[in-house]
Amino acid sequence: MNTGINEALVLTAVMAAAIFFCRIFPFLFFRDKTGNTFLAFVEKTVPPVAMTVLAFNSLAVPAKANPREIIPILAAAIVTAALHLWRKNPLISIFGGTVLYMALIRIVS
Repeated sequence: MNTGINEALVLTAVMAAAIFFCRIFPFLFFRDKTGNTFLAFVEKTVPPVAMTVLAFNSLAVPAKANPREIIPILAAAIVTAALHLWRKNPLISIFGGTVLYMALIRIVS
């Protein structure tokens, strides 16, 4: 029984070290002497790219599963984008798009 506890502690320590190294790796290896970092580029480009991929995925997958849902999906996406461009408030835009989508799937389905 003591061997099991020792093995668990060693594995926990190894996994903690691996996670710590993965977290600190970019800060150690992608900085330069002038203060400009590769991370600054990544911070600016990765979030919009990730959100774009997620948005297209959320629009494509349900449309493939049930083509009748394309109208509520597109309408909710357009309203969400319009509300966000108008009010610049994620809570209002997400809530508005969700309410419209939920209402439209009740009407269309």
